Amino acid sequence: MSKTVEIKLVKSLNGRHQKHIATAKSLGLKRPGNVVVQPDNEATRGKIEQIRYLVEVK
Repeated sequence: MSKTVEIKLVKSLNGRHQKHIATAKSLGLKRPGNVVVQPDNEATRGKIEQIRYLVEVK
């Protein structure tokens, strides 16, 4: 089984940079409190790093 990472959006996307909003949506995050499970790979880690101030990773 491949490794996965659980990502939770903890801050609103209102007023954020358009690139950061697009990154959050590409991860499947739409509103605060949303939790998604993504594969733990370099692409996902890069997206998390870009919006690290908006998310919580478990």
